[in-house]
Amino acid sequence: MNGTVVGLCLGAGSIALMMWYRDVNVDFARLPGVVRINRWRADERERLMSAGIRGLSPGGMVALSLVAGCVVFLTLLGISHSRTVSAAFAILAVLAPSTFVKSRVKKRGDFLSALWPDVVDNLSSAVRAGLSLPQALSQLGEKGPVELQPVFIKFGRDYEATGRFGDSLDRLKDDLSDPVADRIIEALRVARDVGGNDLGRLLRTLSAFLRDDARIRGELYARQSWTINGARLAVASPWLLLLFLAFRPQAVMPYDSPTGIFVLLVGAVICICAYQAMVRIGSLPRERRVLK
Repeated sequence: MNGTVVGLCLGAGSIALMMWYRDVNVDFARLPGVVRINRWRADERERLMSAGIRGLSPGGMVALSLVAGCVVFLTLLGISHSRTVSAAFAILAVLAPSTFVKSRVKKRGDFLSALWPDVVDNLSSAVRAGLSLPQALSQLGEKGPVELQPVFIKFGRDYEATGRFGDSLDRLKDDLSDPVADRIIEALRVARDVGGNDLGRLLRTLSAFLRDDARIRGELYARQSWTINGARLAVASPWLLLLFLAFRPQAVMPYDSPTGIFVLLVGAVICICAYQAMVRIGSLPRERRVLK
């Protein structure tokens, strides 16, 4: 009898909520919390694509981070018997996938910056040879840089299947996820829509600019790499020492006391602040995707 009453109450409540939603017409997609979550998902999805990571969603990234943290926590807890030390390294493990993705984004951006001049030169040669823009892009699947050939092969197949140049360009932008690629693609789009007699000159100028930019950035990175590498070594050293001490439970047991927890917190804050300051000093501003 009690179960029946509870079921009826729940059913009536569900019907009331549906009727209330229908009457007030609440748009849950516009609620502040939902908007922030959707914006975070879009940013994370773009960052994963910029890193060249396919098949991993933002939710999967969060799940991977949590699993890594749990595995590290349980493993170190079994070795060191110190909850504080295990929790500290578990936090580092949670942050590790995100740090790896950021590193991949930077490395992929630097790698592509060295390839785009060759891509633009191939496009310029194809345009001078009289090829149409879709053909010029499709032939990059055979004559372009080897690392980018699969993306342009996919573009060629997509254009052959749909015949819609604009939609195929949009999907190409999503696959490349690079600010330089955005500029090249938008220039080609304008040339296709309104005509562009100066497209060859534009591509040659863009190729020269990209080569100069890559050369200057390479020189600056070579001079400033010691600063960033020194910052990483300085931050990693105390935590590596603590990890080695974790294999001796007697050596890390004092960190479970309030004083030990305070020492770890202060050390973590100092390491984070010092590393961020050093990275900001030694890093160069990166181009944003304003035409995505």
